[in-house]
Amino acid sequence: MVLVAVIAGLLGVPAAASATPDLSLPAPGGPFPIGLRTLHLTDQRRADPWVPEKRRELMVNVWYPAVPVGRAPLYMTQAESAAAIAGRKLDLPPDTLSKVRVHSRENAPSLPGRRPLVLLSPGAGNNRITLTSVAEHLAAQGFVVAGIDHAYEAWATEFPDGLRQCVACGRSDDPWPAAIANRAIDTTFVVDTLLKDRRWSIDATKIGMAGHSAGGSATAAAMVGDRRIKAGVNVDGPFFGIVSLDRPFLLLTSPTGEKYYRASWNETWPRLTGPKKQDLVENSGHSSVTDAAILVDQLGLRPHIPPTEVENQYGSIDSRKALEFFRSELTGFFKQWSAR
Repeated sequence: MVLVAVIAGLLGVPAAASATPDLSLPAPGGPFPIGLRTLHLTDQRRADPWVPEKRRELMVNVWYPAVPVGRAPLYMTQAESAAAIAGRKLDLPPDTLSKVRVHSRENAPSLPGRRPLVLLSPGAGNNRITLTSVAEHLAAQGFVVAGIDHAYEAWATEFPDGLRQCVACGRSDDPWPAAIANRAIDTTFVVDTLLKDRRWSIDATKIGMAGHSAGGSATAAAMVGDRRIKAGVNVDGPFFGIVSLDRPFLLLTSPTGEKYYRASWNETWPRLTGPKKQDLVENSGHSSVTDAAILVDQLGLRPHIPPTEVENQYGSIDSRKALEFFRSELTGFFKQWSAR
């Protein structure tokens, strides 16, 4: 099963912009200020499946309730921004996407108290920052949120030694069944690492996971392999292999996903024996849960994108209303689960 092509990085097509826009993400709802720390993790026990001569490396953003001190972080690094803009031939200063205004404080001290953890896995070709709006909203509601970048599975993600390109993207074979299995192992490694770090004060009995597209597929796979993950959300991703779960599961779909993945969902749904819910988000697109639609609209790019791609990726729904819906659904689901 080949995944629907999602936006590589943030933007999907070449286009021109006449002036440098003021870009910002929607403010999160919730009572808590937000901190952000970026972690570079290396699993010394595993070779990287894409570059076997290297150990498996991950970049992880951790958003968390925090003391509101310190500076705002970059949305993405300047190198990532320059690569995204050059790759799509956008008439913008190369650092434009690094300047997107976010609502967290870099390395701010965390607030006291034990907290539930939500893991986030992005879509194929996308890196962890594409789910920043969802992550900030959950953190403002009291969750610790870990967004995982799976090395060589996203376009132009910066690691300490430079940019890593997407080895998994654009292949003639279908690498994603194996990639999803590896993402599940990545997730367990991240959980192990975070639970050992007392900075986060994570309640180990309250761990959940959500993902977009390939990340949704990875959520189900991770839950199969790691029973510490008590609840999961798949946003518009297929199921790979035999998935049987007895824990809470939410499936949020778009009309695009319905075209490509309905057979996969129908096959797996009877094997999900815990509390479960499906919800088709009418008029949404495959990428409506990400920051992409918001930024595409702020950049004025919709008129420059082929109508079929607009429909598939963003739908006709207002991008802010779509994101508000997804944030509300995920927050409600994880609050209900973590209150048990």
